[in-house]
This record gives sequence, C-alpha cells and structure tokens, in this order.
Amino acid sequence: MRGVVDDTAPGNEWWRNAVIYQLYVRSFFDSNGDGAGDLRGIVEQLNYLEQLGVDGVWLNPCYPSPQHDHGYDVSNYFDIEPAYGSLEVFDELIKQANSRGIRVLMDVVPNHCSSDHAWFKEALAAGRGSVARERFYFADGRGDGGNEPPNDWNSVFCGSAWTRVTEPDGSLGQWYLHTFDSHQPDLRADHPDVVAHFRNMFRFWFDRGVDGFRVDAIIVMGKEPGLPDATSAPDGTPPDDTWRFNAHTINHPSLFPIVTEWRKVFDDYQREHSRVLVSVSEAYTPRAPESLLRYVGRDSFHQSFTFDLLLEPWNASAMEQAIRSNYDTLRRAGESYTWTLNNHDAHRMVTRYGRLDAHEFYSGNNLLNSSAPVDLQLGDNRARAALMMMLALPGCTYLYMGEELGLPEVLDLPNDRREDPLFLRSGGQQPGRDGCRVPIPWTQASANSFGFSTNDTPSWLPQPTTWGIYAVDCQDRDPDSTLQLYRAALRLRSHFVVAGDQMEISRENDLLLIHRGTAVAVVNFGREITELPVSFGPHHTPLRAFTPVLSSRSGVLSATSGTEIPPQAGASANESGVPTPGSAPNAAPQGPWRLAENSAVWLVRAV
Repeated sequence: MRGVVDDTAPGNEWWRNAVIYQLYVRSFFDSNGDGAGDLRGIVEQLNYLEQLGVDGVWLNPCYPSPQHDHGYDVSNYFDIEPAYGSLEVFDELIKQANSRGIRVLMDVVPNHCSSDHAWFKEALAAGRGSVARERFYFADGRGDGGNEPPNDWNSVFCGSAWTRVTEPDGSLGQWYLHTFDSHQPDLRADHPDVVAHFRNMFRFWFDRGVDGFRVDAIIVMGKEPGLPDATSAPDGTPPDDTWRFNAHTINHPSLFPIVTEWRKVFDDYQREHSRVLVSVSEAYTPRAPESLLRYVGRDSFHQSFTFDLLLEPWNASAMEQAIRSNYDTLRRAGESYTWTLNNHDAHRMVTRYGRLDAHEFYSGNNLLNSSAPVDLQLGDNRARAALMMMLALPGCTYLYMGEELGLPEVLDLPNDRREDPLFLRSGGQQPGRDGCRVPIPWTQASANSFGFSTNDTPSWLPQPTTWGIYAVDCQDRDPDSTLQLYRAALRLRSHFVVAGDQMEISRENDLLLIHRGTAVAVVNFGREITELPVSFGPHHTPLRAFTPVLSSRSGVLSATSGTEIPPQAGASANESGVPTPGSAPNAAPQGPWRLAENSAVWLVRAV
C-alpha cells in the first residue's frame, strides 16, 4: 500500500498489502470506437484508477489470439493483440501507470495455447509420432478404429476433454487433450521447449517493465503419465463439475517442479535488476487451505488467491471459518494472504449476494451458480459490507473492474450475443461468464454505449438499458455511491495495514468483528438491526473506545434512541479517519449502538 511502509524491503514488498484492480481489457474503455476496449483506453482512464486508490492493475490476456476464449487462447506470447493496440502502446501504459504509482501485472496462460499457435499448427502438419506433437498431449483413440477418446476426462467447459484431428493424409487420426475448449490444446508443461518458452516469455515482459504475472488455471497443468481414466467424483456431483475431482490432473505433483523453475526466473531477474516482482496463482482449493499452501512459498508463487471468500454464502459463521482457517494456515507457514471477492469468471457480488438463497447456497465451483430470484438492493447492501470486511483483512486484495460501481450480473443477455465457450459447449445449459464481462458505463447518458466508446458502434456485449444508473459520472456526483465508498475505504484502509499481519476475529451470532491494532471492522450478516456488544474478542476490548470512521452506507449505525451516529458512507466519511487523541469517541448519543442488517462499519481508536 502506497505511503504506508517501505515497499521494497524484504517482508514489506509492495505486493504484500497492495490493492490490485483487475482490468478485463475488452470491457474497460474503447478508445477507437470499434466496440471493444483496448490498451489506449486504459491509458486514457488512468486518472480514474489513481483516484480510486489502487496500487496495481492486472490485465487479462492481451496477447495475439483468435479470441475463442477472449485471450485465454494465446497464439503468440511475445506481442500484443492488434485489436488492443501494440507494444508501443503497451510501453506507454507501463510508463504512464508507473508515473502514478500504479504497478502493472499481466496474465499468463501456461496450461494451453491457441490452436492457432505455430507449435500446434506444426504438430497437425507433422502427423502421428512426430517430434512436434511431443509438446502437446496427442494419443490414439480407444475402441474400433480409435473412434473413442483416449480416456474419460471431462472438459471444464463441458463435454469430453478430447478432440480428434484429421491427419495430413486426410484420414481420421489421433486425439489431442484440451482441459478447456477445443481451441485450447494443453501444453506438455515439462517439455524442454515449453519450459524454455515460458522462461523467455517472463523475461521478455519483465524487460518491458511488467511487475508480475497472474498465472491462469495452474491446478490442471500437471498430468499423470499414461493419462489413465479420471478418478471418481463424490456421489451426486453434477456432470459439469466432475473434472474438479480428477486426481490425475488436479493438483498433480508433476506441476510443482515447473513452478519452482518459474520462481527461479523471477528471483534471478529481481536480483539482476533490483526489481520487486510478484507471481499470483489461480489455484481453486475450496475449503482446503492446506492445499493452498502448495501454491505459495519460497519455491512456489509469491501469492495464491484465497477464493473461499468468493465461494462462501452470505453467512457470518461460514465467512468466519473461511477467514480464520486460511489466515491461521498461511500465518503458521509464514506466507502472504491474498483475498478476492470477484473476478471475470464469477457472477458479480451484487447478484450473488442478492439471491434469495445467498445465506446458504454453496457449490464450491465459481462456474456453478444458483438460479434463485435476485433482490438487487439487498445484494448491493451486502456487497458493500463484504468489501469493507475484505479490506480489513491482512494482506493483498484483488478487486474486479466494475465492482466499484456496484454492477449486477447481466443475466438476460441474448443467446445470439453470448460468446463464452462454456455457454457454447454446454449447448446453452450453462449461461457462462459473459454477464460479468459486459462493458462498464462511464456516463449516465446512453450515447456511445454509456460513454464506454467514442462513437455509436455497439459494444461487443450489449449493455442493459438501465446501465446509466451505475455510470461513473453519476456516482461521482453522489457522495453515498458505491464508487465513493470504494474510494473512501481504500483511503482509510491504512488504519488496518499498519497492524501488519496481526488480527483477532470474533463472532457474536450474526456479527463478525475483525480487530487489527487500532482499528476494528464490524459486519452484520443478519436480517435485522443488531445491538453491538459492549466489548469483544478474547481480551474483552471495549468497543466504545473506538470512533466510527466509515460505514457501508449512510445511517446504518445508530443509538438505541434511533439517533444516527456518524460516520456516513463514501465521500461523506471522515476525511482523515483519525480520531484526535483525548477526544471523546462517545460524543455520539449514549446507550448501546446498533448496526443495521447487511451492513458494516469501521472504527478507529486514538493512539
């Protein structure tokens, strides 16, 4: 976090307490009027990100790609997708972001490449048994004429994980493995060419000023030799979810030596160039923090997302357990904490928390969601409170673009406009992830796709007609808007950060209390207004010794008389957030304090 600690000293590296903003490039800002966001658009909106208060940005893949999975099918890892810009524009983005104190992370896709990649084209042309095919997983089929896939593995995107090829002589031939879409053939991670490729790729982008990488889909990169049939999933597992339980690829031990090799590349470059770099893995290990430990450490990644907050229901007990188990496990191991509530593969918070079954729904899979009715106001209240809960935790947090506007999931996209391969491969049975990727609104007026573009070219995904109420310019004018809350929370978060990794977490029924140093966050997960305790935690810390500095929305904190107690939300919050030593924190009305349902408050004690 900028200005709080020396962000280069060992143990205090910038990424340990950073707030990093995920940019889905296609949907942020369209600078050239073609209907899709681009790198120049990010450059033009850097002031917005600086004002928001983030320490870094993570760019979803912006390499050349045929866009079958919008960049996660990479055809060239050493260039920029022409639709997004050029290396020159990318260099300008790095320079302009750095001048504002914003670091830049890229996304790397190591499990697979595009079927348009030169290596895969070479493999198809070379034929059965060729050296070129050894970089991938080609195998003969089973059954008469090899007409059945080599094993029974399922794709993450539904259906078989195998596709048969036509050989150079025109005959039906071998099959190739694709854990995701058929346009994304899996790479053999331990092949010498593949190992050298990613070593060179990391250095290429580090030389251009990139500060780190988010590493995609790492848990499926290892494979059991011989590719035996999948291990069984628990009884009752939906067919589209069985892939998560295939021990012949999920968390397979063969991937970890590769990760260690990558970490050496990072460490060597840091030492050679006096840089502070970061790697963060996408390793879904739901409710299994001990498994998460394999993806973070001295010989592994610097960070690994703790996805449990994203997956858990809106429930104080569940959230307490998720926080406590991950915090305790990582702290004992001396590793960093990396929290997130959303990304480009999950339904937006407002919709998730607004579902009528949000209190208990849990799938353990971000791609499988409830179909319960949604109350958007309820979801908005809860999403605001969840943000304040997450930002109070020790460690690094990742925010997904558009969450700061309180955007809901777009659930009614026309089928003929959906582009997610999850939707296409499931025959429409799975709605896919397009709904959280709709371009964000910048202006309340609907012209130019609500200010997303520079002309009236339709945006690549259609925006709802109501999108203007969430627009940046609209929220700029509203002191209690979600955007203003995010800005205030990022500004006041320093009260928690200075406590280091110290934390006490306690729960009283539907109230969750997070205490760090001189700051405490209180979240009410309940359905009704709740009286706050006189004291809390193992040391019976008196709550009235703290002064409220920020609330998730205005008017949620009150005395038993019904009188509202400052602070308010967003721009109306205490500007400094610093109580004056010796001042009376109880200047507010006397009597027990009460916190409204589905809300949160931050309090700070004078020192």
